[in-house]
Amino acid sequence: MPEDLTVWSVSRLAPPLPFLPPEVHGKPVIVFAICYSGPPENGPNAVDAVRRFGKPCGEHLGPMPYAAWQQAFDPLLTPGARNYWKSHNLAALSDGLIDTLIDAIATLPSPECEIFFGQIGGATQRVASDAMAYPSRDALYVMNVHGRWTDPADDARCVAWARGFFEASAPYALGSVYVNFLTDDERTRVEAAYGPNMSRLVAVKTRYDPHNLFRHNQNIRPEGPAEGGQ
Repeated sequence: MPEDLTVWSVSRLAPPLPFLPPEVHGKPVIVFAICYSGPPENGPNAVDAVRRFGKPCGEHLGPMPYAAWQQAFDPLLTPGARNYWKSHNLAALSDGLIDTLIDAIATLPSPECEIFFGQIGGATQRVASDAMAYPSRDALYVMNVHGRWTDPADDARCVAWARGFFEASAPYALGSVYVNFLTDDERTRVEAAYGPNMSRLVAVKTRYDPHNLFRHNQNIRPEGPAEGGQ
């Protein structure tokens, strides 16, 4: 596929969107979220391979402003919903990983829960791993298991489902992670986000923020005692 074509696969139960027929609503589906950023006239050819992958239940494709694409998933992100996610970087999509995905989709704890696989690579691999904070130049895919639900009574069940898939898929992952996909309970994974660059980032943090004022994030702690705490 061309580098200006981005494809995410989303495994979930079909939502009640207008371009999906009612008979598939609530059934397991694979959704391809596609963004082609090249010349519009080249778009149909660029996405043809994805469109021909199986027989689609529905389709919603066409030129749109980038801001519209950015907001395309807003109808599924209901205000007040409860969310919990976990993520891995991957070098390949192995058969074992696909088997764990099938098992997880068979046990979805809510209609809104979903598992994303995004293809990366391309330009991200043409940068040295120590050129900037993000080091994971060997990652070709990113996985994000996203638990989403509305009833607080489902908290434990939905969080356990997300953690279960995360743990089951760990043997097929690189061990690294994109920092924006870390959750509040994963502060011990910060080093996995920065890998060999962590020591340099700690040195920068120690120099410019020795008291850890900027800490309400996936925190890189300065060396020595930090008055700001964790």
